[in-house]
Amino acid sequence: MKASAKKPTRMHIRKKDVVQVMVGKEKGKTGKVLRLIPAKARVVVEKLNIVKRHSKAQGTKPGGIVEKESSLAISNVLLYCDKCGKGVRSGVKASDKGPKRFCKKCKTEFK
Repeated sequence: MKASAKKPTRMHIRKKDVVQVMVGKEKGKTGKVLRLIPAKARVVVEKLNIVKRHSKAQGTKPGGIVEKESSLAISNVLLYCDKCGKGVRSGVKASDKGPKRFCKKCKTEFK
């Protein structure tokens, strides 16, 4: 196995989940998950961790400075519970319709 090849991590967060950032310059902010990167255990959150990238003009595309979201480590975000009003740990319970995620504090199910 190559040193750069890494086994994908099991993600406790899914695309379109609302998460709260727990550490770093974006601490306390919430946003929707746009993309998951399981191989690197990272997530991209809407309008958070904005970085500037310089792009060269290519054909009809103009060059310039582009602002875009950068990824965050999955360990630095928690699912956001509307009832609790903050990021919380989540659990999984079995039901007749399949596994359901729930808030460990108030026991409400996530969508």
